[in-house]
Amino acid sequence: MNIIEAVLLGAVEGFTEFLPVSSTGHLTILEKLLGYQLDDPDITAFTVIIQSGAVLATILYLRKDIARIVPAFLAGLFSKAKRDNKDYRFGWAVILGAIPIVIAALLFKDQVETTLRSLWFVAGALILWSAVMAFADHAATQVRHEEDVTWKDSLIIGVVQCLALIPGVSRSGATMSAGLLRDFDRVTVTKLSFFLSIPALLGASLLQGYEEAGNIANGVGWVNTLVATAVSFVVAYFSVNWLLKFISRHSYSIFIFYRVVLGLLLMVLLVTGTIEAQ
Repeated sequence: MNIIEAVLLGAVEGFTEFLPVSSTGHLTILEKLLGYQLDDPDITAFTVIIQSGAVLATILYLRKDIARIVPAFLAGLFSKAKRDNKDYRFGWAVILGAIPIVIAALLFKDQVETTLRSLWFVAGALILWSAVMAFADHAATQVRHEEDVTWKDSLIIGVVQCLALIPGVSRSGATMSAGLLRDFDRVTVTKLSFFLSIPALLGASLLQGYEEAGNIANGVGWVNTLVATAVSFVVAYFSVNWLLKFISRHSYSIFIFYRVVLGLLLMVLLVTGTIEAQ
C-alpha cells in the first residue's frame, strides 16, 4: 500500500461510515479493485482500525451531548434519586445497545474476517437490506423522539446492528431501520446510531490493533494505517455534520437507490469475471 491509496481508503471510510450505504462494503470493493487479498489478516485489521478515526470524529461532534450524558449517567449510578434523568436512561440505553454486536463479533470473528468478506455477500447485502430500509422509511410514524429512547429500544436496535457484521448491510443502515420501525424520527435514530458506534467500533479497532500489530507492520504498514485513520477522522467530521442536516429534511430514498445500483453493478462485475469475489 502506498500513501495515496491509504488517503483514498481513509477518505472513503470517513465519508461512508455513518451513511447507510456500508463503509465496510465500500472499503472491501475498493481494496479488491486496488489488488489486495481481502482475507489477508493485515487488510482485515486495517479495514477495522481506520474506523476509529470516524468514531473519534463522532465523539468530537457529539461532545456537548456526551458532556451532558456521561455526568448524568455517573450521578445516577451512585444516587437513586437521580435515575429519573433522561440522560441517565439514555446512557444505559447506549451501553445495552452496544453489547449484542460485541458478543456477535467475538463469536463469529473468523467468519467475519474470511467468508463474509466475499464480494458476493457485499452485493447481496447491499440490495437485500435496501428493501428493509425502504420498508422502514415508508412505515415509520416518527412520533417518538430522543427523550423517548428506552433500554428496550436500544437493545432491539443493538441486536439488529449485529447484521452489520455482514459487509454491505451497513451498521448505520441496520440501526436506522430498526429505529424507524420503533417509530423514532430520523434525526433521533441517526444520532442513536452515532452513539452506538462509539463503543462497538472503538473496541473493535483497539482489539484488532493489539492482535494484528505484527501483521500490519509487515503488511500495509502502520504509517499508512495511521494516515488513513487521520484522513477518516477529518472526512467523517464533515460527513456527520452533513448527514444530520440532510436527514432532517429528506428521507433515505437517495441512499436506497444508490445501494441498489451499486449492488447490481457489483454483481455484473462478478458474473462477467471482471472482478474476483475474494
